[in-house]
Amino acid sequence: MQKIAVDMDEVIADFLAKQIRLFNESYDFQIKKEDLLGKNLDQLFPQYQKVLHDMVADPNYFADLGIIEGAQEALWQLSQDYEVFITTAAMEFPSSFAAKYEWLTQHFDFIPDSHYVFCGQKSILGADYLIDDNSRHFQGFNGKGLLFSAPHNLTENYPDRLDNWEAALDYFYGSAR
Repeated sequence: MQKIAVDMDEVIADFLAKQIRLFNESYDFQIKKEDLLGKNLDQLFPQYQKVLHDMVADPNYFADLGIIEGAQEALWQLSQDYEVFITTAAMEFPSSFAAKYEWLTQHFDFIPDSHYVFCGQKSILGADYLIDDNSRHFQGFNGKGLLFSAPHNLTENYPDRLDNWEAALDYFYGSAR
């Protein structure tokens, strides 16, 4: 059975919606996802880099993230025909482990927790495919990298892009669905 590794933040978990909401509430801005075309919040507001980092470093930040539209249904369908792993570069925020684990067990309970991979370098993954919103994770990865669209990567020219979970299902199943 082929293996699909799926990133967590901005692929199945709506990391950005919470970050924007908290940032807007804290600093009285009206930022929307559309304002971040090709950028992250810390690139748009470099003077707030430490605040944004500290916000995400909170151990509970990842506990109540929303779910990217279509992710649950698509991963359930893919898990019927592929071995699906959730892979998150959690070493960037080690305090996030517990909250990410709980979030996954709550929202993706059909994926066994033995298939949750908390790592720093995704090149170690032995999957056939990696769905991720950061193309840097494809460097050294031996399978096929599929860039999942997110506001920060929309200006990036990458040949294998999935705009949403419907597009992911089309990629893996084509007209057979």
